[in-house]
Amino acid sequence: MLIIRRAVLDAVLAHACSGHPDISCGFVAGQIGSDRPERHVPMRNAEPSRTYWRFDPLEQVRAWTDMDDRGEEPVVIYYSQDLPDAVLSKMTISYAVEEQAHYLVVSTFRPDEPRYRSFRVRDGRAVEDEIAVLDEPVIEDQISDRRP
Repeated sequence: MLIIRRAVLDAVLAHACSGHPDISCGFVAGQIGSDRPERHVPMRNAEPSRTYWRFDPLEQVRAWTDMDDRGEEPVVIYYSQDLPDAVLSKMTISYAVEEQAHYLVVSTFRPDEPRYRSFRVRDGRAVEDEIAVLDEPVIEDQISDRRP
């Protein structure tokens, strides 16, 4: 189950909708082994389009180095799609390397009402997760670490 604070989820949804109809992407980091997403990190889509996404390689190296320095790992990896339902793409399943991560897909088909679903990828298969959204206070620097 993905457990995420409302403020962090709202930041993810705002970033996911910001590039509509093109795909936006990013991740939410958490302490290693905690499974609690805490720090939102919007990323630049190196292949901006409606059908493909990829983190900018240099930006990703910096982000992963920063996570290592903080004792963090990617708890949630997210991207948007301009489809009526949030469905994990076959491409994402085939490229998924963060086995501990939740893959959050945000449908921006109706940007004023984004829909989202979470999946885990194990052995090349996607399994949908439940999502629990908590209304807990968040420290401001956890909502958004930086802008793309």
